[in-house]
Amino acid sequence: MSESLKQRIEDLDRKFTPLKEERDKLNLEAQKWAGKRNSIHEQIKRLRAEVANLKEKRDVINEKVQELKSLREKAKEKLRETRAQILKLKENMRSLTEREPPRSMRNIQMEIENLEWKIQTTPLTVKEEEPIINQVRRLESQLLIQKQIKKSKEKLTELRTEEKALETEAKTYHERLSALAQQSQKFHEEMLKTLNQARSLKVEADNAHQKYVEIKKQALNLHQKCVELLDQIKTIRQELREREEKEQAKRQRELLKELEERALEKLKRGEKLTWEEFKILAEKGIM
Repeated sequence: MSESLKQRIEDLDRKFTPLKEERDKLNLEAQKWAGKRNSIHEQIKRLRAEVANLKEKRDVINEKVQELKSLREKAKEKLRETRAQILKLKENMRSLTEREPPRSMRNIQMEIENLEWKIQTTPLTVKEEEPIINQVRRLESQLLIQKQIKKSKEKLTELRTEEKALETEAKTYHERLSALAQQSQKFHEEMLKTLNQARSLKVEADNAHQKYVEIKKQALNLHQKCVELLDQIKTIRQELREREEKEQAKRQRELLKELEERALEKLKRGEKLTWEEFKILAEKGIM
C-alpha cells in the first residue's frame, strides 16, 4: 500500500515539474510584456508633458497675436479716420482754391496796410473813404482765404505725416503678428505630431497590456493546476506518513511483545535478564 502511494506521488511529481516550468516561463514572458507596457507608458508620459509644454507656448504666442491684431485694428481705424479727414480737407481746399485770389498773401497784406495808412494819413470825406474801406474789406476777405488755404495745407501735411506713421505702425503690427502666427503654427504642428506619436504608443501599450493579461491568465491557470497537484501530493504524503507511523507503531508493539515473551522464557529458565528485558517486565507489573 505504501509503495502504491509513493508511486502516485512520483506520478504527480512528474506532472507537476513540467507544469511548473511552463508556468514560470509564462510568468517571465508576462513580466517582459508588462515591462514593455510600462516603458511605453513612460514614453507616453514624457510625450504628454511635451504636448502640454508646446500647447502652453502656442497659447502664449496666440495671446500676443490677439493683442497685436487688436493694436493693428486700432491703427487701421485711426488710419481710416485720418484718411477721411484728409479727404474732407482736400474737398474744403478745393472749394477754397476755387476762390483763391491770384495775388500772394504778402502782396495783399501790403496793399491792405497801404490803404489803411492812406485812410489814417489822408484827409478824406466819408464819401471818398467808403470805397477805400470796401476795398480793404475785399482784400481782407481774400487774405482770409489765403490764410485758410495755408492752414489747410499745413494740416494736410500733418495728416499725411500721421497717415504714413499709422501705415508703418499697422504694417509693423501685421509683420510681427504674421511672424508670431507662423511660430504658433509651428508649435501647433509639433504638438499634433507629438500627440499622434502618443496615440500610436498608446495602441502599442494597450497591445502589450493585452498580451500581458492573456499570458498571465495562462500562467494563473497553470499555477492553479500546480496548486491542485501540490494539494494532492500533500494529501497523499500525509496519508503515507500516517500509514508509516501506524506500521512503525505496529512493529514497535510486535517487537515489545517479542521481547516480553523472550524475557518471560528467560525468567522461567532462571536466566539473567538484560536491562531492556527487565524494564519491559517491570512496566507490565511482572517484576
